[in-house]
Amino acid sequence: MKKELFTALSVYIFTWLMSLVLFIIGGVSNGITFYESIKYFGEASKGLNFQIALHVLFIILYFLFLIFRYFIRVQKKKGFKVMIKNFSLRLFTPALVLFGIFKIIIAKNSSENFEYDWIPSIENNSGIAKELYETDGKHRGMTVFGWNYNNNHEVAIDDIIRSNIEWVAVVPFMDQEDEKTLTMRIPKNLGQWSKRDSLHIKTITNLKAKNIRIMLKPHLWLGTGWRSNITHSSTSDWDIWFESYRMNMIHYAKMAAKTDVALFCIGTELNSSIVQQPERWKSLIKEIKTIYKGKLTYAANWDGEYEFIDFWNELDYIGIQAYFPLTESSNPDISAIKKGWNIHVNLLESLSKKHNKQILFTEIGYKSEASATIKPWEWGSALSILSKQKSDKTQQIAYQALYETFWDKDWFAGTYIWQWNTQSKKENASTNLDFSPRYKPAENTIAKWYATSSCD
Repeated sequence: MKKELFTALSVYIFTWLMSLVLFIIGGVSNGITFYESIKYFGEASKGLNFQIALHVLFIILYFLFLIFRYFIRVQKKKGFKVMIKNFSLRLFTPALVLFGIFKIIIAKNSSENFEYDWIPSIENNSGIAKELYETDGKHRGMTVFGWNYNNNHEVAIDDIIRSNIEWVAVVPFMDQEDEKTLTMRIPKNLGQWSKRDSLHIKTITNLKAKNIRIMLKPHLWLGTGWRSNITHSSTSDWDIWFESYRMNMIHYAKMAAKTDVALFCIGTELNSSIVQQPERWKSLIKEIKTIYKGKLTYAANWDGEYEFIDFWNELDYIGIQAYFPLTESSNPDISAIKKGWNIHVNLLESLSKKHNKQILFTEIGYKSEASATIKPWEWGSALSILSKQKSDKTQQIAYQALYETFWDKDWFAGTYIWQWNTQSKKENASTNLDFSPRYKPAENTIAKWYATSSCD
């Protein structure tokens, strides 16, 4: 019994060490220093989701170790041939059957009777953004991830430009453990750049060299919970939390000023703070304006948060995270999706008129699955393909309906699509159900509308 406990403990320690090494490798490859990676690992390891994932990994590794040990013992006692026979009957054959079932499920859930005629002629292969924004003021935006020092930035940017994208949201992440954490991580020296900051600055510089405009949009990320539900028990605790947020935003306002980005987003989906601390937000906006002279927005969630904000008049755009529910059933046709927009269009137009500001969709996206327009805000996972029906058609017509509904409206300033990863592979698109439109018909539909001036 003691020997088995020691074995389990050894595998458990190995799981932690392996996770740490992978975390460091991932951090360093994304511009985070070795020591920062270790620090972030320590903080991330306190989160519930991390603990669950690590212990699931431990169970898998321990199970694999037991299987390996069993066959080694069979080989020592009964010889290699018996070991191979047992391996075939007890492991290889069942694993092969399970793999076959797995592939059949994926093939079934990926199959779709949908043909899309790709339009290469509307693509921009010049490597330089056309700057149609100068013509109609529309943000032809995309939230882009996957930047690192190993990227060939020029190739990655050319791929973005090919789809007529002219604005890119660059997203630095701030983080805290959960909804009740008193403070988030604070930069050591405001306006002095860490390695990760330097990567953002390099990315912005390379994008601007290709005539792409930038929205710098820092996101607060929680280990567990949602940033809109941050909760504190007293005014003093709220003030402590907001001060840590303020320091982060001043840091990034300095980055926005240094890189001369065209738009700075001062917050994303922080509804509870908006309700609790309206005066702190107004004060923050005034302070940011002493540092950064470009345009400002705030990204309010679609579910009514924008109604509680009383500082829209201090900003240049009313930013909306536009994951509005549009249909009640899967595999909708385009008329059903457009009908689903009707009530939201009227509310947004009224909001624009009330504040005399354009509406900017700071995020909007649809997964490539049949139910994408029911609850567009819901994330999937790598295993979604086992339970969800892939539908490039639903994703494609959702964007078609979006632009047919909004693109020509004077009060509408444009969209930032969620999301594009510079490192995604074309061969994975056929079984990929996530938000990315890349290598899917939706990419070409977005490119088509982004090539169109609303003044035409």
